Amino acid sequence: MNTATRPVSHEAGRGTARFALRRHPHPRPEQERRRFLSAPRFGAVCTDHMARITFTGDAWSGHRVEPYAPFQLDPAAAVLHYGQEIFEGLKAYRHHDGSVWAFRPEKNAARLAASARRLALPELPEEDFLDSISALVRTDIEWVPSGAGTSLYLRPFMIASEPFLGVRPARTVDYAVIASPAGSYFASGAAPVSIWVATEQHRAGPGGTGAAKCGGNYAASLDPQRQAAEHGCDQVCFLDAATGTHLEEIGSMNLLLVTADGAVHTPALTGTILQGVTRASVLELLRAQGVAVHERDITLTEVQQGVRTGEITEVLACGTAASVTPIGRLAGPGFDLTVAGGRTGQVTASLQEELTAIQYGTAPDPRGWMYRLA
Repeated sequence: MNTATRPVSHEAGRGTARFALRRHPHPRPEQERRRFLSAPRFGAVCTDHMARITFTGDAWSGHRVEPYAPFQLDPAAAVLHYGQEIFEGLKAYRHHDGSVWAFRPEKNAARLAASARRLALPELPEEDFLDSISALVRTDIEWVPSGAGTSLYLRPFMIASEPFLGVRPARTVDYAVIASPAGSYFASGAAPVSIWVATEQHRAGPGGTGAAKCGGNYAASLDPQRQAAEHGCDQVCFLDAATGTHLEEIGSMNLLLVTADGAVHTPALTGTILQGVTRASVLELLRAQGVAVHERDITLTEVQQGVRTGEITEVLACGTAASVTPIGRLAGPGFDLTVAGGRTGQVTASLQEELTAIQYGTAPDPRGWMYRLA
């Protein structure tokens, strides 16, 4: 597809000029960078620069791109004591003409703002969010890989940096964006993954921070994730904290089921599940195809019975890091089930193909989901 035909409104504007640039005096040598890009590993190496903005008093200022380096924080910084921080995750995709695009970044900007409200942090304007990722990508464009299935993973985040031990919202906050060339999220690549269902530990509870993308939610998932690995599983699926019966979220991904009648089912967003950008996009693609989509409560018992009887024909997960991922095994205390012979199902494969074709610019983008960064 000719990316130049996309709407001008979906291209980064002149706002990136607000970001003062201080180039890294000793960037990684080209040979070393090429070695990283030839086989990128998710989150292993970061690019030469980072974008930053600072909130003090009641305004954001100090828009800049500077050399990637450790943060200098006071030991009394609020983030170190009260966990007041949030983050986002999205990818930059290189198209065949060399241009670089993001997938629905305005959704990430809106989710960051929603997370900020929940964690009593200042909201970053959408314009600042979009311009910050574009300014960084334009500075480190040579770090955007071009291999099949690769991308530049972007990690915007916000931390409470004010040095104060009182328990109140911080008045000084730092926002930054770092980037890392990425390949497949799972070591198995596109092959079906295995999921361990945690029945004793929960990720979030009613009224908590489950719908916010904050570090505490992920910290709570690490011990269950370790248990999943001990049982030979790639990821962990959580049940709701209120009843311990309904499936909610798979680590950093949303869950979907395909039933024998061709319908797709996914847990409803009740405030304890992260509102995934990939989830929303996949559901929109399915509905456009005429597929019946049901957002509802889904019990573990229902899934166990459905997999055993064949009523559930596919189980899949979706998220920014892992895109659309087939699930071939579902296990937990007292059960170990193979889903549809452990193979990638037709619906999963179709969604993988359609979504990635849009992201990499090899298929039309009638919804204007792609946003040009560079």
